[in-house]
Amino acid sequence: MAVKKTTKPAAKRGTRARRRETVGESIIEGLKQAIAWTKGENEGARVTLVHVPEIDVRHVRMKMGLSQAQFAIKFGFPPATLRNWEQGRSRPDTPTRVLLAVIARHPKAVEDVLRRAS
Repeated sequence: MAVKKTTKPAAKRGTRARRRETVGESIIEGLKQAIAWTKGENEGARVTLVHVPEIDVRHVRMKMGLSQAQFAIKFGFPPATLRNWEQGRSRPDTPTRVLLAVIARHPKAVEDVLRRAS
């Protein structure tokens, strides 16, 4: 019984296989881009800008029909912090505004995640 050998097809003429960039090379390239960016040389640097919305916490809470205490407990915010946001004495930081935006649009999803985590 003869065994048939199979070989990979030869690469097309004129094309070379590209060598994969290593993790270390990727990190070094990223650092070079970061240094260039700080010097104002942003050619070739990839920049992603994300708009984080301002959230009217009181509006979101009232729309859900919850008291300040209920909203704070349900989503893990200190009640005093929630009061300060609503009264304009302070404002949520960027990650908290992202969470509040998700709560405003998908409160059940956030509740489900928090329930599973506890």
